[in-house]
Amino acid sequence: MIARQALAVSATAALGAHPYTDFFHLTQLERPLVQIDVRQFADTTVAAPGERIDHRSAPALEAALLPLVHQAIAAKGALVLDFSAVAYISSVGLRVLMIAAQQMRQAQVPLLVADLQSVVAEIFTISRFDKVIPVCATLEEALAKTSPAALAAFRSAGGG
Repeated sequence: MIARQALAVSATAALGAHPYTDFFHLTQLERPLVQIDVRQFADTTVAAPGERIDHRSAPALEAALLPLVHQAIAAKGALVLDFSAVAYISSVGLRVLMIAAQQMRQAQVPLLVADLQSVVAEIFTISRFDKVIPVCATLEEALAKTSPAALAAFRSAGGG
């Protein structure tokens, strides 16, 4: 069975509301800064953030990823980040991934990134981040590396 949910995290949810924020800024902050589609394939969680991961959206991404990291660690499963919709990632975004990777590595639970767009793949290569987190060409390849059950669930759901 595949569980699917979408997470939309705003800056105030990620950072907490500031008592001196005026209405205009609060309205701007309440817009979701990162949209994440979350799917479960057997023992593997797939999180697919959208568009840009930069200084504005990185705190929201971190707030959304933290529970997914803890869930994967508790279940001794895996977490795959599907970057097919991510057009750009800044150093602040890479920092969020580094923190998640460190937590997952300490717990000996796999974290993989899949389906990088060309600009993001270049950023990973230049920053040598492809040495920090395993990068897979496709989501199907990443799921194959996590577990046979995850790959089978993905295929039975119409993927691949």
